[in-house]
Amino acid sequence: MKRIMILFVAIIILVAGCAKNKAQMSNENKLALADQLFAAKKYTRAIKLYEEISYERKSAATAKAVIRQAEGYFNINKFTDSRLKYTQFTSMFPDHADVATAYYRIGVCYYEESLGPQYDQSETSLCIEALRLFIEKFPSDKRYSEALDYIRKAQYKLIEKKYYNGYIYYKMHDYSAALMYFQEVVELGNQDKIDKKSLYYTTLLLIKQGNMTVAESTFNSMKAKYPGAKETKRLSKYFR
Repeated sequence: MKRIMILFVAIIILVAGCAKNKAQMSNENKLALADQLFAAKKYTRAIKLYEEISYERKSAATAKAVIRQAEGYFNINKFTDSRLKYTQFTSMFPDHADVATAYYRIGVCYYEESLGPQYDQSETSLCIEALRLFIEKFPSDKRYSEALDYIRKAQYKLIEKKYYNGYIYYKMHDYSAALMYFQEVVELGNQDKIDKKSLYYTTLLLIKQGNMTVAESTFNSMKAKYPGAKETKRLSKYFR
């Protein structure tokens, strides 16, 4: 029993000594260790060290520590934490060489945080805003085209959201509200699955409302764009 107690005390002393040595590490040494962990893709451990460094606001390593935290969180798919760190970086170091990366990643993080189109699309809208700001600030950046691609994908999610809103109102038998959403999608003039379905429900709802003149005009548009679609065939019985 006595030997066990001695061993236990020795372990406590050893752990305390390691903790003391870590606490006494210079920022330079902490940064070197954090960089090694980051390079080895041990992001969670690296983030902790970068966070310790970033508390030293006057340190020359602070900027690197903050953006590396953001990158670490991004690499482990913690996009909210990543976005907050990138935002902190843009606020603290607006003239830093990596600030363009931070602005770009803020938009990407919003996109990754966004939910499916059937849910609230606040983050999708914020993604568009953030990437438009990035393009405005850094029009010559090599990620310009990638930012535009993200904006297009985000905008399409908002179109899908309009369709889902219309479909929900259709199921609730609120036909006026449903028609408004479906017509907003149709007016965009796209030619895809969402447009086809929106044309179908627009025509169907106009028929239900007894507005056959406009319904037939909408049906003719659908027939021209999607002549072989099953939705077109279903509606054709109303216009024989």
